Amino acid sequence: MNPPLINLEDYRTPGSKVFTGRDRGEEVRKKSHIDDLVDANPEVVIEVPADVWSINPSFLEQLFYNIVPKFGKEGFYQRVRFHTEGLGYDIAKDVEEAIDRRLRKSNALNFY
Repeated sequence: MNPPLINLEDYRTPGSKVFTGRDRGEEVRKKSHIDDLVDANPEVVIEVPADVWSINPSFLEQLFYNIVPKFGKEGFYQRVRFHTEGLGYDIAKDVEEAIDRRLRKSNALNFY
């Protein structure tokens, strides 16, 4: 059985080449039901349209807001896979930055 697919094409503004902003990341998180999909499946695939130029870490931080603290970095990478065939930029750096930011914020909140 194929893992569930979240195609970011379904959530982008027509003609847009970037995904940016915390508000937009939160909106996509809610509309895509990514939290429920990751909870219920061993793997979820995120399809990134080939003509996207950038996905801002702030967008990703909100998209993965609940997943990263729940599963940690290693668990996140085990459960979430990116399909980026033909993508003109390397998304890995932005994903890594978003995960690290989210873990820092989660740990800071737990400290107090």
